Amino acid sequence: MSLKAPASGPIMAVLLFSLVACVHKVPPDAMALSPESLRNRQQQTRIFETDDEKKLLTASAAVLQDLGYTIEESEISCGVIVSSRERDVTNPGQVVGSIVLGICLGAPVPWDKRQRVEASLATNPVDGQRIAVRITFQHVVWNNQNQVSKLEQINDPQIYQEFFAKLSKSIFLTAHEI
Repeated sequence: MSLKAPASGPIMAVLLFSLVACVHKVPPDAMALSPESLRNRQQQTRIFETDDEKKLLTASAAVLQDLGYTIEESEISCGVIVSSRERDVTNPGQVVGSIVLGICLGAPVPWDKRQRVEASLATNPVDGQRIAVRITFQHVVWNNQNQVSKLEQINDPQIYQEFFAKLSKSIFLTAHEI
């Protein structure tokens, strides 16, 4: 009596073909940057005429702390600083409106409670004499039910200008030991 193996070859081919057919192709513009990307990157980046990355990072951390941020992580060898600051954003008008709307709807309506602004800074040597500094600010708001109600990148040019003006001043004062 001879035993034959089941004819799994055609079945496997059909299964593989159906799996390949289910794979979605990546849209051609999936990696395309938005028109604002270049403008945002330009406002987030400044090049400093120095070759001392450590002093630049130290000055950056000091400016962030002066602005009320707490340094959460820093890796000098990688040129990275991550910081944040939190505050209560409870608005009495929003609370009253949410309570009234909740009574009318018969269900709780959340209101914004706390905000966290995160600042992430990275340095990148351009050449032997210059270093680029890029900082981004993100805004996260939680409601009274501890759910994220807003998560967005801050693109206000004034915030970036203020940071870089203070960083430039700090670097100047440090360089001249003032």
